[in-house]
Amino acid sequence: MRDFVISTDTTSDLPESFIQKYNIDIHPLYYAFGDEIYGSDNGLSEKEFYARMRNGDLPTTIATNPEDSEKIFQKRIDEGLDILHIAFSSALSSSCNNSTLAANEIMEKTPGSKIIVIDSLSASMGEGLVVYRAIQLKNEGKSIDEVAQYINSHLQNFCHQFTVDDLNHLYRGGRVSKAAAVLGTLASIKPLLHVSAEGKLIPVGKVRGRKKSLIALVDRMEETIGSYRNETDVAFLSHGDCIEDAQFVADLVKERFNLDVWINPICPSIGSHAGPGTVALFHMGEHR
Repeated sequence: MRDFVISTDTTSDLPESFIQKYNIDIHPLYYAFGDEIYGSDNGLSEKEFYARMRNGDLPTTIATNPEDSEKIFQKRIDEGLDILHIAFSSALSSSCNNSTLAANEIMEKTPGSKIIVIDSLSASMGEGLVVYRAIQLKNEGKSIDEVAQYINSHLQNFCHQFTVDDLNHLYRGGRVSKAAAVLGTLASIKPLLHVSAEGKLIPVGKVRGRKKSLIALVDRMEETIGSYRNETDVAFLSHGDCIEDAQFVADLVKERFNLDVWINPICPSIGSHAGPGTVALFHMGEHR
């Protein structure tokens, strides 16, 4: 049985220490302010990025391109390794399709190579949680096919709950109407959203006030976690440059579920659409 590596995208928002420890390859997505394009080699810090958004700069995003993915894949194939690639939701980006095109190109010209691309139907540390579970299974001695089979059969058990501080960024992305954005902002209405079975961002509720919206994330976790309450060891939290709010949610999760909680910033590729002040909670559960 050939050894294999696991790769994913910058949108998985995993801590750098975890990426380095398990030698995870990261496929870059890009973003731009005006004509200036940023990526893995010249990226802004999260503080710089969100500061520019708060000052009114509106970034655009660019998916992983097949050429980048092909180079990353080819390096591992040349080392005699198979690859399991966990991709950003195909409902939110063309990155998954682009990585699939690159994988098929390499397997066609390199007989005996194996690259499995999984559409995570997930975003941010929800995608990261899929990677985390895949790493666990690999460390247990599972083969690439066994890991892929588990992940594909459990995609609906990776739960996403999130809220945003400014509805106007969701309006720009077509997630809420202009009227809802204006009225919601005036009335301090905070939406609750999740990532659906199809990997799309879907509103699931709304509350008045920031603190109530943060508590509602944990309430939603209570509704979806089910039997995984006793079967999971960690929850993930990502945030758009609002660490105090993320820590508030983390403390609630620890108190209610007795879980370890990882916190990491939301990358610019997702933050461009969600905006500063986004808080997202990810965990295993019985349903999304």
